This record gives sequence, structure tokens and C-alpha cells, in this order.
Amino acid sequence: MQQNTSPAVHFSRKTTILFILAVICTIGFLFFPSYAQDTLAVPEGVHQEAQPADTLDAETEDPVTEQADEPEDEPVARDTFERGNYSRHDLRRGQRLFGGMVAFGSGTHDCSSCHYTSVPDTMNWNPSARDLALVWQENPGYSISQLLANPVGRRMIADHADMIITREEEHQLEAYFEYLLEQDPGRIHPFPVNAFIFWGFGILMALALLDLIVTRKIRFRALHALIILAGLMVHLRYAMTEAQALGRTAGYAPDQPIKFSHRIHAGENQIDCSYCHHVSSFSLSAGIPSNNTCLNCHNVVREGTHSGRFEINKIHRSAESGQPVEWVRIHRLPDHSKFSHSQHVNAGQQQCSDCHGEVEQMHILRQEAPLSMGWCLTCHRDTQVNFLANPYFEMYEQLHRDLREGRIDYVTAARLGGEDCYVCHH
Repeated sequence: MQQNTSPAVHFSRKTTILFILAVICTIGFLFFPSYAQDTLAVPEGVHQEAQPADTLDAETEDPVTEQADEPEDEPVARDTFERGNYSRHDLRRGQRLFGGMVAFGSGTHDCSSCHYTSVPDTMNWNPSARDLALVWQENPGYSISQLLANPVGRRMIADHADMIITREEEHQLEAYFEYLLEQDPGRIHPFPVNAFIFWGFGILMALALLDLIVTRKIRFRALHALIILAGLMVHLRYAMTEAQALGRTAGYAPDQPIKFSHRIHAGENQIDCSYCHHVSSFSLSAGIPSNNTCLNCHNVVREGTHSGRFEINKIHRSAESGQPVEWVRIHRLPDHSKFSHSQHVNAGQQQCSDCHGEVEQMHILRQEAPLSMGWCLTCHRDTQVNFLANPYFEMYEQLHRDLREGRIDYVTAARLGGEDCYVCHH
């Protein structure tokens, strides 16, 4: 019996090891080819043969010495160029000119040091490279060389002093602009770690069930149970975590189409919130200011201290074209919840900062509160309302008697029905 049992046990251990290795290889084969990539993914170039500068000429010498050392196609000697028909040479030179890797005729200028090509995590007042490309695309008469030769605005005059580019250099920069418009490099693609773990355990559980019911290659049944139990625990944990986080986006601070700073408008210039969000006193939503509201000031104020004319010009272009500015909404409650700004502003007499934080200190607006049901209920239970001096609450006669007779010291929103389900879910 012992001689027959020993080989069987030895075979089962080998099979177990092979099974685990096969599972790991399977997961790697399924997930790594699609996810194991650079976080700053750059697709193919403008034309089929065009690629980013670092890959276009990977076998050549240092890009800075390219003009002297690299045998390139002879450029066509001419003073005028037309848009389009950009060559691989134009794209390569334009990208290197913009990045300061080769010099312009007037000297070395690193455009990318101000006009960023990747998404920043703080307020960068300079227009991005893609913003410049969009303006160039929208205006057929836009000329980079003429604009730099005759700058508009104090900021542009100071930042582009003594910078002159030729028409040929402009044509090469246009090739790079076209590449930016088609490819939009610099967008961050996060590595999906949670998805990898979730689906990895799902595959492991499926393989364990398949072997337990059909193939029966592994004789250690406890291993099947362990894999299935661990997978169920991981999946339940993810389900609970994601359910709790559904609709909660605390810290959310997206890029906006215009670099609008609450710190400058509400903080330094002390513009009242209700001037821009004037519907908050009688509407469910605080509303997004229209172009007309912005133009009340910016028909006169045409240049910003930090951003020059570029960002303010976006408002005027929107007004002229009739296309509204597509602001990105930050604070949003689930559809099954009802929240009224007018109720909280008028009856509750709440300050904007109670929910939105100190927006007068924010260049980039972000969501401060989690906006969860627990957060709302805590506020309703703890916040004392201005009960006696508010005419809205005169209808609550019993609470007024309780206050006068000393049975209660103060009134909270919870005493006024703020904990009833139908108040928010009706």
C-alpha cells in the first residue's frame, strides 16, 4: 500500500504546481498585453509614417546636433507655405523646435516649458500646446509668425520678447499642431490594478470549479475550496467598496475648458457667489453662469494678470460662434436624491462654504464634501438652524412652545423632518 500511495501523492503535488503556474501564465497572457503600456500613451503619427520625435529618429545622433550631422531630405527653399501636406521631416523638426531641442533662427526657445504637452496637476496659466493647436485649427487666417512679430497683450509681449520665426519654421510648427490635434498625446491612462485583481480571481475560481467538477486533475480538494473562498471574499469586498463609493467623488477636480479661478474671482476680487450663481436662491441647482454674465465684466477686462488674453478670448469666441462653453460639472447627487439649493440658502440660511468648502482659496475647483447620505444626515442632526429669527419656521408652533418653555435648547434640521426618507427620496 505504501509503495502504491507514494507515487500518487508525488504526482498530485507536481500537478498542483503545474496547475498554479498555468493559471498565472493564463492571467498574464489575458491581461498584460492590453494593460502593460506606458501611462502616457502616444498613438501613431500624423500620417502613417509619422511618429513622435523620440521614436521617429531613434537611430540618429543627438537631436540637438541634428542640423549638422543628420542627412535629411533637402528642404525646399521658398518663402511661402500652404497649410497641409506636411512631411515626416516637417513633423520631426516642428516637434523638436517646440521642445527646444533645436534652435530657431532667432535662437533657442523651449516652447514646451510654458505651453505644456501633458496634463498638469496644478493650475498652469499658460495655454497648453493643444490649446494653441485648436486656435490655429479654428482660424484659417491664424499665422504664428505674424502673431509673434506683433504680440497682443502685456503678458505675450514679455514672454515672447525677441522671438522671431521664419515661415518655414512656422510650417514645421503647424505640422506638430496637426499631430497634436489628431493624437492628443499626454493624456494619462491609469493602470487598472483593481480590474486585474477582480478578473484574475474570477478566472481562478472558474478554473477551480472546472477542475473540481470536470477534469479532477488536482487531488487536494482543500485547494479548490481555498481558491473559491478567497475569490468570493475579494469579489464581495470589491462589491461593498464600489457600492459605498457610488456617486461619491470627493476630491474631484477636473480640467475645465476655460481656466477659471475661484480664488481670483471670489477671493481676490471678492465677487459674491450669488452674482454668478444667481439662481441658487430660487432653484434646485445653483446653475452655471452664462456667457452674458461673464461678459458683464470681461467686455471691459480683456486681459488676465496670469493668463493674458488667451483664456478670456475663449469667452468672446464662444459668444461670437453661439457655441456655449462646455463646463464640466463637479458636484452631482444621484438621480434618486433630491437636493434644493433654494431650501438650504433661504430656509436653512447655509453658507456656500458649508458644502463647497473655501472655494475662494481654490484656483482649480474641487469637490470637498463626500455628498453621501451619512454626511447629509450628520449635518441635519448637528447643525442648529436660525429658528426664531427666520419667518419660514413660524408654522412650527409646537417647537416654538418647546423653546419658550425650556423643553429644548435649540432646533436642528432633524427636528424639522430632516431625517425623514421622503424629504430627499420622493
